[in-house]
Amino acid sequence: MLLAFMPGALAEERARQSSVDDTGDRPSLSRALADESELLQAFYARRDHRPAWQDEETIAGLVSTLRALEEDGLTPEDYRPDEIEAEYRNVRDEDADSERQLRYELFASRMLFTALKHLQRGKVDPQSLSADWEVPVEAPDLDLGAISDAIDQQQFERILEEARPPYTPYLRLREGLARYRDIERQGGWERLPERDSALRVGDDDDDVELLRERLAVAGVLENGATDDGDEDNKATDNGAASGEAREGADPRRFDSELEAAVRRFQRRHLLEPDGIVGRQTLAALNVPVERRIDQIRLNMERARWLLHGLPEAYVLVDIAGYELSYFRPNGEVWRSRIVVGQPYRRTPSLRSEITHMTVNPTWTIPPTILRQDVLPAVRRDLGYLWRERIQVLSPSGEPLDPWRVDWDNPGNIVLRQAPGPQNALGLLAIRFPNDHMVYLHDTPAQGNFSRQQRAFSSGCIRVENIRELAQLLFDDTDSDHDIEARIDSGETRNVSLANRMPVILHYWTVNPDDDGALSFRPDIYERDDELLHALDRPLAL
Repeated sequence: MLLAFMPGALAEERARQSSVDDTGDRPSLSRALADESELLQAFYARRDHRPAWQDEETIAGLVSTLRALEEDGLTPEDYRPDEIEAEYRNVRDEDADSERQLRYELFASRMLFTALKHLQRGKVDPQSLSADWEVPVEAPDLDLGAISDAIDQQQFERILEEARPPYTPYLRLREGLARYRDIERQGGWERLPERDSALRVGDDDDDVELLRERLAVAGVLENGATDDGDEDNKATDNGAASGEAREGADPRRFDSELEAAVRRFQRRHLLEPDGIVGRQTLAALNVPVERRIDQIRLNMERARWLLHGLPEAYVLVDIAGYELSYFRPNGEVWRSRIVVGQPYRRTPSLRSEITHMTVNPTWTIPPTILRQDVLPAVRRDLGYLWRERIQVLSPSGEPLDPWRVDWDNPGNIVLRQAPGPQNALGLLAIRFPNDHMVYLHDTPAQGNFSRQQRAFSSGCIRVENIRELAQLLFDDTDSDHDIEARIDSGETRNVSLANRMPVILHYWTVNPDDDGALSFRPDIYERDDELLHALDRPLAL
């Protein structure tokens, strides 16, 4: 109970008398906790039911901690720091009602642990946004002893560190949020005018000078910037110094240095790096800094869903970034470009384990693709089946004569593509259990990997250089297999991993690179606005 505001021995005596209920059996705080969460009960049990919020310094530390959650992209007002501060003034009076003091004690703790839960696991329930969500969000238990000690020792930053995801991508997003808010405080960047024609090398125009200033704020125009530069990693106080043209050069002139900066900006935003400021590049340049801040915040929320309990080694599929990363047991990271699902056939977010691979796979055409793509093609030209090496089967697997099938009403048939280089799955598929029937696979359409935006599949993930990935997985899981020999045999068969390998499919529209620079991606599945709305919705208590 919150009675330690009282001076010296008087406080101790009143605390002793008031900590016991009418029967003299149980502490009042313990009794009041019966209606609280198990987490709060465990916290006070760890403290032997001592109150936590006993003096002005501690309350100030709590309020400051809750307000600091803005640095993690959360909304401090959700956790009522102003109410906690105001009510403290009412309950610190030694004549204040003891029940009111008790309610205040529990309210303050409830707000703290609600904040810590959100910081650790996310404020928004991802399943409320997508019924297809298959990634567990349970995080490790908080160290209540460490939190209790930090409160007693006035070390409130330790409390946030206990809950905050400890993984580098989250910490870099947090740093990026601070940088972009600094840019916002300095006025952001000026919008470039809409144009009928693109800006390119050789142009002389007032808009070129504005472009130069914009790319300076982006940090991609500074001396020594490389193709890996980024708009948040090298931003200066106002961009003016780095935005100036070389001494003696005309700032209105679109020169080769400016073209290189445009290419760097385009690569960061998954645009075709042609060095020309056309419609798409102009739109990316004109996204307000406030919108970039919101993008970082909502991707920090996605990180809180995902970044806990990660294994030593795992495969991470970055859907919106069109990239697969294999974090190997030896600390190395293998990366590859990927093709993901089209917006109307989205690749799902999920967490599973790779169990086996299929070499020289056949492809049983899924019902949706059969209905929407293949049957229309067959109705136009029955020869499509022979060109694509597709066999017509009964539900029990017996071959059927295509000429005897009523293709306008084919009934319950199965279409299966024979193995080979032209098979839709290529020569290899990497399998993991999930409810969406998706997997990693090879593809005969290798040309799509060279494109910047690669949402072309029907939901599964096509992987460039997948044979190399497969061999690494075999080697790292003590699986004695030679992938090339298996494929060269021409035989269709499943090959198991000796030990399963975790795999995570996740959707990021902002992602930190290895050097800490942020990359902004198009929201190909239009998920950002819904998540931002949920994240900013006031917390109901």
